[in-house]
Amino acid sequence: MTTFIIGLVILFVGAAVYGKFCEKVFGPDDRETPAYSKQDGVDYVPMRGWKNALINLLNIAGTGPIFGPIQGILFGPIAFITIPITNIIGGAMHDYFSGMICLRDGGSQMASMIRKYSNKGVYGVYQVFCSLLLLLVGAVFIYTPGDIAATQVFGFDGKATSVSTWVIYGVIFVYYLIATLFPIDKIIGRIYPVFGAILLFSAIGVFIGLFVKGYPLLNVWDDWKSPVFDFTAADGTVTSFSYGEYFDANHFIPIFFITVACGMLSGFHSTQTAIISRSMKSERQGRMTFYNMMVLEGFIAMVWAAAAMGVYNLGLQEANASLATATVGVVCKNILGSVGGLIALVGIIVLPITSGDTALRGLRLQISESFHIDQSSKSKRVGLSAVIFALVAVILVFAKMNSEGFNILWRYFAWSNQTLSLFAFLAISVWMFENGKAKWVWMPLIPGAWYTFITITYIMNAQIGFNMPWPVAYGIGIAAAVVYVGIICWYGKKRSSRLANAHL
Repeated sequence: MTTFIIGLVILFVGAAVYGKFCEKVFGPDDRETPAYSKQDGVDYVPMRGWKNALINLLNIAGTGPIFGPIQGILFGPIAFITIPITNIIGGAMHDYFSGMICLRDGGSQMASMIRKYSNKGVYGVYQVFCSLLLLLVGAVFIYTPGDIAATQVFGFDGKATSVSTWVIYGVIFVYYLIATLFPIDKIIGRIYPVFGAILLFSAIGVFIGLFVKGYPLLNVWDDWKSPVFDFTAADGTVTSFSYGEYFDANHFIPIFFITVACGMLSGFHSTQTAIISRSMKSERQGRMTFYNMMVLEGFIAMVWAAAAMGVYNLGLQEANASLATATVGVVCKNILGSVGGLIALVGIIVLPITSGDTALRGLRLQISESFHIDQSSKSKRVGLSAVIFALVAVILVFAKMNSEGFNILWRYFAWSNQTLSLFAFLAISVWMFENGKAKWVWMPLIPGAWYTFITITYIMNAQIGFNMPWPVAYGIGIAAAVVYVGIICWYGKKRSSRLANAHL
């Protein structure tokens, strides 16, 4: 338990210090925000600070900060230290600068930010990459909450052949359509506070329950090698599990950093902070809205990592193919009881739904902005949304009907989610060069270089990638990180010099 508490101290103290530093480097002021200068009653709508912060939290917190830590804690208590450090200097910084730059640039979407601070080639790759990721997000965040609702709440089997499964998917689909089409303050702005209350109840309830129930948690200085539970593989083979052996056998670097995406760093978040930049009344709300909400997601990830470890150590849940979904149900019911557990499960279902709706909304805005498609009327928004939803439906059907479909979908989703952040770090770095903040460019370059190494190494070795041996994959990952930093520094200085000469 001590390592878990140390991790929380690192998270909140570090966030207070580094969050203030990020704010100082950016320099928010009292200029008019696009919520007023471009007010249109649909996307550019002034909303209260607390509401923007809560909406942003729900936008970015999908199943990642729950399912990821449940899998990631198998690497042992080192996760309690790694999650907060990466969150503070990586994820929260990424979210803050992405949101604030989009806010200052008139409420632009991330695609426009990438176009402005890179070149046509990078912009073109980003457009395709981001669009595919948002489609995957939409599909994943129908599949996962639908299955949790079916199996954990209603007691159905959740199979592809069951009518109940598709009815639940259909209900989520209808909500997504409504949330995608209607003005942000009419649907999202009104129901998200309710969703937020449920989310906070589940997270805080589980956190308190860890201490009340006395869940046994390992420390980094404890013995990791001792078996703690039996692991049931997909083929039915049962073996004794220990965190230390799992750590040694599964390449903590890079696999842990891909597995525990949300809660540490997520490229998807930049597409969501851009949406909220259109409804903020003041730049000074940015730290709470963007930085602190990512820190809160890190707290959620820490809580669920601890809860999962406690459940495993008590032998309440065996590790198996349905590890994440089953563990969620065991934790909620064991800690909060039947009624409280049900409410908590609803909160967990809310998480991906409130990310999926804004992912598809963000995709509509991105496409309309990039191709100059008018979205001023409902009929025009319906036309574009219909195409997007048809593609999501195809992905969803494939994932559900194919025995390996969802596993393939999730692996690509996790990797592409982290890879997308590299585009944001690039844009943030170039923005710093252009705005007289070159001495602070190490802030985005450090996590950008690290995650270039992580994502390239992973895809080089992974079976869904190039299936290369680990030594080769590590070598290519290191080379890619060096090239990434070198190109950004060269390009940023070139852009800065060009602007300086233009002002002479």
